[in-house]
Amino acid sequence: MAPSYFLLAALLATVTSVAIASDPSPLQDFCVADIHSPVKVNGFVCKDPMAVNADDFFKAANLDKPMDTRKSKVGSNVTLINVMQLPGLNTLGISLARIDYAPLGQNPPHTHPRATEILTVLEGTLYVGFVTSNPNKLFAKVLNKGDVFVFPQGLIHFQFNPIYDKPAVAIAALSSQNPGAITIANAVFGSKPPISDDVLAKAFQVQKGTIDWLQAQFWENNHN
Repeated sequence: MAPSYFLLAALLATVTSVAIASDPSPLQDFCVADIHSPVKVNGFVCKDPMAVNADDFFKAANLDKPMDTRKSKVGSNVTLINVMQLPGLNTLGISLARIDYAPLGQNPPHTHPRATEILTVLEGTLYVGFVTSNPNKLFAKVLNKGDVFVFPQGLIHFQFNPIYDKPAVAIAALSSQNPGAITIANAVFGSKPPISDDVLAKAFQVQKGTIDWLQAQFWENNHN
């Protein structure tokens, strides 16, 4: 009986772990993040409920105003509202971003390791897509105002404004209070310390001089 019991327990633990989302589910009405607490947990510890007020759930984010894309090499500006900006998001498994695109600007290929993203075009036109894990199939679509597209969690995806004389704007909702973002080019060629050029030259099948040139570039973050 004992081996069967432990086998059943292991099976239930496996099934339960698969069912859990990226962020832990809340166990009370809210758990406003105590950003300044010295206690380290997966997420943030809860602020004393008696000290919570409406401002913990509010931010004057100015998301109705265009953001500056002129200083961005890639021609985009991402304004993210996550738990660091809005403590009331703690344990709620959601965050939000406004993305502004200059004409011919892009939000370059990147991933969110902890979140699925659903994107809505508010103004303009976007060419968007994501790539699956091996065998790396591309799913892409041209979106117009009012259209919606979903990027599954962890998959490389991008958005590009193909119009040369008009900007674009989108709003994205993400299924984590802290989705994270890994921009592929920045991570590969701009890591600190750098990845060995021997490794990258072999991986990309190019000369080491090409890798050295790429690593010497300034790989900026387009997140505001």
